[in-house]
This record gives sequence, C-alpha cells and structure tokens, in this order.
Amino acid sequence: MNVAIALIIFIIGGIGGFLATRLLSSSSKEQRKLSEQANKSEAALDQYKLDVAEHLANSAALLEQMNKTCQTAMKQMQESTLLLQKATIEEVESMPFFSAETHQQLEQTAALRAKDRTSQVIETTEAPLDYSNNPSGLFVDQKQSVTSAS
Repeated sequence: MNVAIALIIFIIGGIGGFLATRLLSSSSKEQRKLSEQANKSEAALDQYKLDVAEHLANSAALLEQMNKTCQTAMKQMQESTLLLQKATIEEVESMPFFSAETHQQLEQTAALRAKDRTSQVIETTEAPLDYSNNPSGLFVDQKQSVTSAS
C-alpha cells in the first residue's frame, strides 16, 4: 500500500506541478511581452530624442546663416545710405541728364519745329472730306413710317 500511496502522491504532485508551471509561465510570458514592449518604447523614445536634437541643430544652423545674411544686407544698406548722403543736391544739379551732344541736338530740333509751326497756320472753313454734303436723315429724331409689315 505504501507504493500505491506514493504513486498517487507522485501523480497528484505531477498534475499540481504541471498546473503551477502553466499558471506561472503565462504570467512570465506576459511579463516578457511587457518587457519587450517597454524596451521597444524606450528605443523609439531615444530615436525620437535624437531626431529632435538633429532637427534643432539644423534649425540653429539655418538661423545662424540667416542672421549672417541679414547682417551683410544691413552693412550694404548702411554703405548705400552713406554714399547717397555724400551726394549733395548741388552735385546732382550740376550733372546734366543728357550729354552735351544730345542737348545740342535737342535744341536744334526744337528750333526747327518752332519755325514750322508758325508758318503752317491755315484757316479752313470747309468740312472734312469724310463728311457728306447730303445728310440721309437717319439720325433725325422723327417717327419713321414702316414700309413692310409682317
């Protein structure tokens, strides 16, 4: 009988061990899955941090380049302003718009045109040639008779 009791205890212990392993292994599987998900999330977060840091570094470099460009533009504007302030109104008035040859030619042309204008004064009393001597009466404000009625 001792052997039978030992055999029954052995079978009950095997079944108990099997059930305990099943229960404990399912929770350990869940823990492994959660651990893997946590590791993946941490890796994704680290990659995201690296991407954000790289983006901010690129943005800072672009802003620095933009600042240098603006500074160069400001220097050029200041130099242009100084050059414009140096040019006084007297210097501008003494500088002719046209060259001396062009100015001379314009004066000659103006003198020739002035002579032509005084000699061409002619009075005309006739109507222009595109006007008709015999008006048709088309635009006279009178009632017209209807010639054909349908």
